[in-house]
Amino acid sequence: MSQKDLEQTIPVGDLGIIPLESSRAIGKKVDAYIVGWRNKANPEPSIHFNNYKRDSYIIDAVCPRFGSGESKAILNESVRGKDIYLLVDVCNHSLSYKVCGQINHMSPDDHYQDLKRVIAAISGKARRITVIMPFLYESRQHKRSSRESLDCALALQELTNMGVENIITFDAHDPRVQNAIPLKSFETVQPTYQFIKALLANVPDIHMNSQKMMIISPDEGAMGRAIYFANVAGMDVGTFYKRRDYTKIVEGRNPIIAHEFLGADVKGKDVVIIDDMISSGESMIDVATELKRRKANRIFIASTFGLFTNGLAKFDDAYKSGLIYRLMTTNLIYQPDELLEREYYINVDMSKYIALLIDTLNHDASISEYLNPTDRIERILKKYHQK
Repeated sequence: MSQKDLEQTIPVGDLGIIPLESSRAIGKKVDAYIVGWRNKANPEPSIHFNNYKRDSYIIDAVCPRFGSGESKAILNESVRGKDIYLLVDVCNHSLSYKVCGQINHMSPDDHYQDLKRVIAAISGKARRITVIMPFLYESRQHKRSSRESLDCALALQELTNMGVENIITFDAHDPRVQNAIPLKSFETVQPTYQFIKALLANVPDIHMNSQKMMIISPDEGAMGRAIYFANVAGMDVGTFYKRRDYTKIVEGRNPIIAHEFLGADVKGKDVVIIDDMISSGESMIDVATELKRRKANRIFIASTFGLFTNGLAKFDDAYKSGLIYRLMTTNLIYQPDELLEREYYINVDMSKYIALLIDTLNHDASISEYLNPTDRIERILKKYHQK
């Protein structure tokens, strides 16, 4: 829906954006986009549009901490009757606080607690609450395989019980976790369009066709996103499956013995390895090594979330040795400065996309065109003469 069409619909309520400290950087970008669009808008004069144009839609909210490490949320302005959008990055490990004089870095649990504190401070005064949590909290603990907790399902139920009406996440590890809240709105968004756009804009000599390029899934869990990417861009798809040692557990998971490949010949082709997250990076490097052994040409790594839990040294070495050509992750989660400075890194900016979602939802309009970006992918491929 265009901005012109949005102007003809009444907003749910005055827009309010609360980016928690973990999401301040992307929150400011999102706010700037919406301010720019609405300042150019000319809606019909109405009581419903009294606060439509503002210098900023960000609500002043803070979560100060006591010396013991305990915290509270404080709203420094009114949220009564507003349509509130909360942004939180549970992976932002750069933030810290003191506990009895000791420095403690914020974990996903700390960020999630701060989110609940802000919702509690709203105290039901907002007209509607939407949580935008790009990396879904505890999404890797989404199913039970032994006597263990179901943390992600519990978190979703807890948020909806506190009054959250909509939850928006990106590239959920397993979207079936939404079955925990079947009567509430849960959307998981794939950034395929943004990856394609970033590739076309940053690699001028790229050719997205089945003769020159392939999409590779590093494991069976990523096959869905790889197949979609390959189909909309007209390329072949291949996949690896992991052989694991189920007799051992190392750092919470069964170690990988080997990667086995299924797919067409990759010889001489550029390949894009796509997955939802890079944790330590070992799997991605192993897959890239196997592809190079099969004489693949340039190797691109595309991942929605770059956690880099073991640092960037592996990727630096892989780039210097010619193993990988480019690495792409989004700004949906915290990006350290050293990552942004790497010459092989492509930053995929998602702030405009989030702004479009917020602006559209505030008017209670459909976001289906943003959830299914096939038409926009077709247009961008034609623009860069890939079709």
